[in-house]
Amino acid sequence: MNQSIIFTDQQSWDGNRKVVVFVGQQSGNLIECLVSAHYLENLSQLQIDDEVMALKVFSEYRFDLEDLAEELIEAEEFNQLGQIEIN
Repeated sequence: MNQSIIFTDQQSWDGNRKVVVFVGQQSGNLIECLVSAHYLENLSQLQIDDEVMALKVFSEYRFDLEDLAEELIEAEEFNQLGQIEIN
């Protein structure tokens, strides 16, 4: 694991966009990472109907999702808003 990227313990559900939002920090910069409900459904083979289920599935796969986000950050795969999207 690259120690230059650290992920906080915070995560939240954005019901409008249907994504779980979590934050990474690299060289003092905060990077918002988004993982879609669709991606979580494919990963877990469960249907994501609400915030509770989304955050539960995210927690179960957190380390894998952080590893993926780290790879995307290192590859500089940012969207136009400077976010990392896992779809």
